[in-house]
Amino acid sequence: MEPVRTCVGCRTRAPRSALLRVVAIDSVLVPDERAVMPGRGAWVHETNECVDAAIRRRAFVRALRVAAPLDTQTIEKRLNGYGNKVNGSK
Repeated sequence: MEPVRTCVGCRTRAPRSALLRVVAIDSVLVPDERAVMPGRGAWVHETNECVDAAIRRRAFVRALRVAAPLDTQTIEKRLNGYGNKVNGSK
């Protein structure tokens, strides 16, 4: 049986494999592809709707328990396709 997590954007429960884990490193949201980075993590569907809802409702700030505003550019670029390139691919 696969673990179930709750998306911080839409608040629905989904299998862990269907969600992306996100961590905060120096007030920057960083996608944790393999879900092994240390620290608190927040789980979100890899859709613009869920990420936008989480940012709008400040769900990442609450879930990750950080006081300062988070830089969300990294996660937004990944959703728009800029972060999916692998080691020198074009």
